[in-house]
Amino acid sequence: MDDVRIDKWLWAVRIYKTRSEAADACKHGKVIINNVECKPSRVIRKGETVTVRKLPVVYTYRVIDITQNRQPAKNVAQYAENLTSPEEIAKLDATNIGIFVHRDKGSGRPTKKERRALDDIMNKIT
Repeated sequence: MDDVRIDKWLWAVRIYKTRSEAADACKHGKVIINNVECKPSRVIRKGETVTVRKLPVVYTYRVIDITQNRQPAKNVAQYAENLTSPEEIAKLDATNIGIFVHRDKGSGRPTKKERRALDDIMNKIT
């Protein structure tokens, strides 16, 4: 089983939720194999390095084995080795830091004073 399309492999190892998402990513240049952009029909081989741009992070994987069947999450490590650097993964935490102000559930809408304070914070950031 050495002839598996890249879009099918990306779907099988759960990098993309659907095969059509994987194919679209390939078509738009978001999937790179060994530093070369690829089409969805490109055949993947063992040992190749796959780079996937899913903003804000650029993931890097090494192909350990080939599969065309969707794998359970616990089996993904048998087919792909995640080589993504910790700095790239830290970008996910940076985007979650956001501008949200904690409010207790059920406390209702902010008062006029609280709303002005929120607006001041938002204006300082932008």
